[in-house]
Amino acid sequence: MNNYRSHTCGELSKENIGKKVIISGWLNKKRDHGKLLFLDIRDNYGITQCVIDNDHKDFSVAEAIKLESVIKISGQVIKRSDDTINKNIKTGIIEIQIEDITILNECITLPFQVAQEDDAPEDIRLNFRYLDLRKERLKKNILLRSEVINFIRKRMIEQGFYEIQTPILSASSPEGARDYLVPSRIHHGKFYALPQAPQIFKQLLMVAGFDKYFQIAPCFRDEDARADRSPGEFYQLDFEMSFVEQDDIFNEIEPLMYDLFKTYTDLEVSPYPFKRITYAESLEKFGTDKPDLRNPLYINDITNCFEDSGFKIFEENIKRGHVIKSIKLPESSNQPRAWFDKMNDWARKNNQKGLGYIVFEEGEFKGPIAKNMKKKNLEKIMEITDINDGDSIFFISNHQNEANIFASQVREKLCDEKKLRKTSKFEFCWIIDYPMFEINKESGKIDFSHNPFSMPQGGLNSLNNDDPLKILAWQFDIVCNGVELSSGAIRNHKTDIMSKAFEIAGYSNNDLKKRFGGLYKAFQYGAPPHGGCAPGIDRIVMLLANEINLREIVPFPMNQQAEDLMLGAPNSIDEKHLKELQLMIREKEKDEKN
Repeated sequence: MNNYRSHTCGELSKENIGKKVIISGWLNKKRDHGKLLFLDIRDNYGITQCVIDNDHKDFSVAEAIKLESVIKISGQVIKRSDDTINKNIKTGIIEIQIEDITILNECITLPFQVAQEDDAPEDIRLNFRYLDLRKERLKKNILLRSEVINFIRKRMIEQGFYEIQTPILSASSPEGARDYLVPSRIHHGKFYALPQAPQIFKQLLMVAGFDKYFQIAPCFRDEDARADRSPGEFYQLDFEMSFVEQDDIFNEIEPLMYDLFKTYTDLEVSPYPFKRITYAESLEKFGTDKPDLRNPLYINDITNCFEDSGFKIFEENIKRGHVIKSIKLPESSNQPRAWFDKMNDWARKNNQKGLGYIVFEEGEFKGPIAKNMKKKNLEKIMEITDINDGDSIFFISNHQNEANIFASQVREKLCDEKKLRKTSKFEFCWIIDYPMFEINKESGKIDFSHNPFSMPQGGLNSLNNDDPLKILAWQFDIVCNGVELSSGAIRNHKTDIMSKAFEIAGYSNNDLKKRFGGLYKAFQYGAPPHGGCAPGIDRIVMLLANEINLREIVPFPMNQQAEDLMLGAPNSIDEKHLKELQLMIREKEKDEKN
């Protein structure tokens, strides 16, 4: 016991009835019942109801206290009457009869309500984030985040991993996003970079002989915000292992993820081993490499069904290089025409020409498209889609990549329209066999499709002899409910393979040494086969907390413009500091149109 409290606001129970206690916290709510005034006091651990009658010397003081003021209450614990017991809080069977009130710190007028959820604009919430965090939902999210990190750390240590911290100030390294740069005061004109990930350092740890490494790693990327991506910084469970193959990595992370989700949710969790879906299959069936497997709908490529079909629009599209994708929606043919028109309008709003469809009723295809098609082609569709009476089929026509993207959107839209998604489950899967290379849309040249440090399947032999666009990598992602939690890979640990891979992607050996010289040099001194993965902590917590935006599970997030509204970052630097760094701020060039 100290001067501020003998108990927390979530601690008192019937065992404390009759005892004198002291609690401190924030005034959560105040209710005036005429002769009685009820004060709900809140701290990190819960809420305790306190009561004071109107003839008490401090009654006027209690009346005047503003919500969210910090106060100390001294008094006796008494039992509530049976009709006033609150079963929704831990202390609901008791209350404190106030003997003394001390205002520790008075609150001014609040910018928004704290004791209840409200619709305060996000910029206001972020400006007063410390008040936002007092809300029960957000507080639970942050405490959940702490528990998740503790769970992960304990499990990784139990599984034989060593927690090792890697540098925050490092060299700039192109890893797919923009670096955050830090100017050096000592070395004029040179910059450190905040790490996008500990990628190179953890590989160097494997070279150094540390067999199993992990850390809860901060990562920094100067990229635009999304609901599932915070601007600025994020945290990941970063781990790496030596002398392993792909299955070894899966065997380490699958039990951890399963037990983690089973511990912190009551929902069903898909058992391990998790489903494995090739990248090619995922695009074919789901239109994306981040499939939500709670959605039972599938995509079929039925391009050949429309060749010489009689339906001229799709026939002409195919000649222009289009593919035709289909999605069967069970038990939907009885929907009114207005619903199908609504779906067509939705497609147009998404910059599509429309969304074609047919229905299957009483053993016959019906609809405008079906009327213009040959019987044999309709029979092909029936065979591929396994359509039944009462089903509908929707069609997407576009070039391969665009068709996949929109088909994925249609799949999700139809699922939501019919409420088919199994929302009571966390469905994990691995996406494996990513292509090593792809054609860069901007340059038209071959480039790495995912991670340049991945080992190509087939090693040097594949790089020397196979079509680069057909080479697969030992690269994988773990996905849960349509959210990518992590990328990982078996690493390329041999300099000859690394040199050849970068050569195919248009980099000379000098380019390789300049960009990744530290890693290249280290690999010449005996690098073991190694691989790893890095599940995102933020995204894991977002799923467990059933939130759709990362800002709801991060204590002090930036806004979508990468600004800290609370502390005013980024901010200007005074001239003296700029001179120390030998920097000069140039005026931003105006748009030529202006």
